[in-house]
Order: sequence, then structure tokens, then C-alpha cells
Amino acid sequence: MVNISHDDLAKGAKKLRKELLMMPVHALAPALQHMSLRTGIRYAETVGQLEGDMQFGPYSDTRIDQSETKINGRTLYTFFGSVVREFKPNSVVQSLYGSAITKGEALKHTEIVQKVLSYYAGRLGHNLYKALWGAVRKADGDKTIDLFNGFDTITTSDITEGNISVAKGNLFEFSEKIDETNAVDLITQFCEAGNELLLEETKLKLYCDPLIHRAYMKDYKATTGAVPYNTAYEKKIVEGFENIEFVPMANKKGSGFIHLSTPGNMLVGVNQKGEEENVAVEKHSAFVLQFIATMFFGVQFETISPEKLLVGKLFNA
Repeated sequence: MVNISHDDLAKGAKKLRKELLMMPVHALAPALQHMSLRTGIRYAETVGQLEGDMQFGPYSDTRIDQSETKINGRTLYTFFGSVVREFKPNSVVQSLYGSAITKGEALKHTEIVQKVLSYYAGRLGHNLYKALWGAVRKADGDKTIDLFNGFDTITTSDITEGNISVAKGNLFEFSEKIDETNAVDLITQFCEAGNELLLEETKLKLYCDPLIHRAYMKDYKATTGAVPYNTAYEKKIVEGFENIEFVPMANKKGSGFIHLSTPGNMLVGVNQKGEEENVAVEKHSAFVLQFIATMFFGVQFETISPEKLLVGKLFNA
């Protein structure tokens, strides 16, 4: 029988504060390998890009370039979130310890403390990952999905406001549903609709529902047949666009959009540097403890310029 006290966990939480605050970020690894993490964001930071032109011309001591330079700013909001979770330490310990014993491991007391704290911190990150696209900010909510506005929510808002549109060149509207009989043609049409400067980017990511990627692979296999280069039931790159990589994401399942962009344009904001963020364990009663955590989190496109982003609105979405 292994027992850990409130003091053990409280001291562990204090000692491992920095590592535990990073645990939710580590849980975002499947997304962050295709996106850009911004740290030190406390509540809000203006991002965006400069737009304008400047050209050399034949020498003249009287000509003045009158073209205007604009800053199209966007705000990356990180919302302050908190959680208080009551738990009985020994029931958690027994579960973790028992699991380890069956594997022939001999856990030390300090390792069990770290496992308990890391488990809860990791679950926070798991739920941030799940909400990355579909979260809708609700100040009176109590779930991760209420904490911030996800990429799809931001996309919907920008379409409603006319910032993302077919006319502006950063929106493509599908005229039929993507399935395993037409996925290759429809995804090709979508990519071809991208701005020429966007398509010149070295690394582009096509963020989509895994079902769309699966439909593409099935259609690709049926379309190409037994050609020499079609040796596996796998297609990570869009045919004809060697710089466009499929990024099927489980947290985008059921999404009404696909997104084509650069990893650097897909911002995930955290703080990780302020005293407001914390992980602690406090005693609630004789047998119940509280795991308490606070953290800043949010997402945003650095720019919605067609040179950096193309949104595909799925049929009937």
C-alpha cells in the first residue's frame, strides 16, 4: 500500500510548477508540429502583416513614391482559464501504482507524486487540443470549449464580416460534397484556386477532417490504379502540389472548413512567463484534495491575406 499526503503533492506541485505548466502545451504536440507556438502572450497581442509596395525606377531627383503602406493588424487573444478539481489522492495513486506494478516497474514515492500531477496537467492539454478548432468563447462557461475562440470560429466570424470571401481570394466554396469518388478533383480545384504567392510557399499545410483525407486516398487509389509510384495506400501530399501536405486532425472532425496555410500563420498563444499562471494542490477536507491550475490560452491567424491563407467552405456547411 502506497500513501501520499497533501504535503507531498503540494510540495511536488510547487517544485514542478514550470514543468507542469508546460504539460498542457506538450499535449498539443500533434498540432504544434504543424503550427506556431507564441509564448509570453498575456491577454492580447497585435499580430498581422505590412501591406504596400515600393519599386525602383530610372533615376530621378524629383520623383516621390506616393504608394501607401498599411498595417493589417489582427489580435491574438489569450484568455485566462482556471480549473479546480477535487480528488482522493490514494485512489489515484493506487490506480497508477497498480498499473506500474503489473509492468514490473518499481516506482519511487517521488515518481508517483509526479505521475499524479502530470496526469491532471496532461488532461488539461488533451482538452485544449480537442477544442483547438471548434471552441467558442463563453465567459460564463465551464469547459475548455468555452475558454477561447477556435480557428473555425474565427473563420466563421471573418466570413460573416466579409474579411474572408471569394472576391478577396481567400475563400473557396465547394459546390458538392467531398467523397471517395471526387476528392482528388475537388481538392485539386481548391489548391489551384490559391493565390500564386501562397502556392509559392515552400511548406503549406492542408488542415482537414481525417475523413476528407481518407476519401482523397481512396479516390487517388481508384484513379491512378497500379502505377509505379502508387505503391502504398498512403498519400500525404496533394498530387501536383509537392509543397502541400495533408494534415488530417482528429479535432477537426465534422468541421465545415478546410484550411490551406503556412505553419507560421497558424498561431497558438500561451503565456508561460507570468505569476498569474500556476499549478497547486490544496487540502479540501480530511480525505479530499484540490488540484488547482490557471493558464492563458488562445489561437489566431497571423494574417488572413490570400498570400498566406485559403479557406475551403465545405458544401452545405
